[in-house]
Amino acid sequence: MACDDCNRTELLRRAVAEAGRGLPAIEPGMPLPAGTGLSRRSFVTHAAGFALAVYGGGRLSAALLDDGIAAAATGPQQPVLVSIFLEGGIDALSVLYPASDPLYAQLRPKLALPASSGLPFAEDPRLLWHPSAAPLATLHGEGKLTVLPAVGYDHPDKSHFTSRHYWEVGATDTHLLTGWLGRYLDATGAADNPLQGLSLDNGLQPALATARVPVASLDSPDRYGFSDPRLTSFPLEQQMLDSAGGLGAVHAAGHDPALRQAGSAAQQARALRGRLSQFGADFHPPVTYPQSTDDFPHRLAGLAAMLAAGLPLHCVALKAPGHYDTHADQAKALSDGLKLTADSLLAFQRDLEARGLADRVLVHVWSEFGRRARENGSNGTDHGAAGVGFLLGSRVRGGMVGEFPGLAGGLDEQGNLRATADFRGVYAALLEQWLGFDAAQVIPGAAQFQRPQLLR
Repeated sequence: MACDDCNRTELLRRAVAEAGRGLPAIEPGMPLPAGTGLSRRSFVTHAAGFALAVYGGGRLSAALLDDGIAAAATGPQQPVLVSIFLEGGIDALSVLYPASDPLYAQLRPKLALPASSGLPFAEDPRLLWHPSAAPLATLHGEGKLTVLPAVGYDHPDKSHFTSRHYWEVGATDTHLLTGWLGRYLDATGAADNPLQGLSLDNGLQPALATARVPVASLDSPDRYGFSDPRLTSFPLEQQMLDSAGGLGAVHAAGHDPALRQAGSAAQQARALRGRLSQFGADFHPPVTYPQSTDDFPHRLAGLAAMLAAGLPLHCVALKAPGHYDTHADQAKALSDGLKLTADSLLAFQRDLEARGLADRVLVHVWSEFGRRARENGSNGTDHGAAGVGFLLGSRVRGGMVGEFPGLAGGLDEQGNLRATADFRGVYAALLEQWLGFDAAQVIPGAAQFQRPQLLR
């Protein structure tokens, strides 16, 4: 059962992502969601074959969009950072639970999990993995999952609206209107490649909100069309693409600089369209993903296929299944959402490995806060402070970032878990160690935050 604050937070972000819909009323002092005022335009890009909602981009036209994506796809491969949001504030003390601590049973007489249910957590013998997190335990055992058992920030705000905003903009600042990944793309991105920042959703994930360069949202890579209103026959379209590509090859080898550029663009578009033809139906991943009515596993499978097709993706954001604002009846809601998320993440990692892409991709899993240590009267838990997060990939260091502070001395005056790692330090480390960029240009006051070592 989600609280009104959580429901309203999502509605506000949806309103921001839909041009002309406006914003619900916001109380004085509350932050505007990142991306507020960012223009949205819809394109069907024929070179890439996608129906995209493009945010920002100024004078970007359909032709420039096609050329920009095609040109970026032929450039050097970049590392890919995938941000996955666990909505509602997942309970860290269930994902990794201290079964042997007598305070645990006292604080949670109904919700406490038995020691016999969980898998051991190697770095801290006090903790066990929730049964639904078994796939994460598998990846952790392989050294491909780093755990942040108590991540957050000082003076925590327990409002979904405000705390989520802080994580999205990379600062405890209610006035920032660009996302932390959006500011990184503003500094490093291109004016004609919106796929550099991709929200795998039907709206913009605010962490990707930019001020200068375009980013895009895409529901799924197999939900698109190559149609043109002037064409009534798909074979005719294919003949035209082939002819344009052939003419492009001739001009690309010529002496006129303008013709060489146009010819090269035609060649690139034809080649990219060929690589993307697999998305016309199922894209047949090399591993089995969970079957679900939720789009999350399908979107991850599509993301792996897009990377394999050579699309110029750099920063990707999406929302995990489940709703973790568990004020009531927590046990089943948390277990179901966590299991589908964990199963899908394991399948995604195996998919990347099978395609030879695993070294290029790092996944960051986060939630806006954790839950209170003491259960409430509705078989749930209320808003807390520090939460749990993960870093997933073949190049992560593994182990822990921060430590589990324990229940005896690790709770604040309100009974919430204290943070032992600051999310802004994690962001700074991701920017510097994974993306090779100066964090001070993105994270306000970056110098004050300790950077954990994230990579091998």
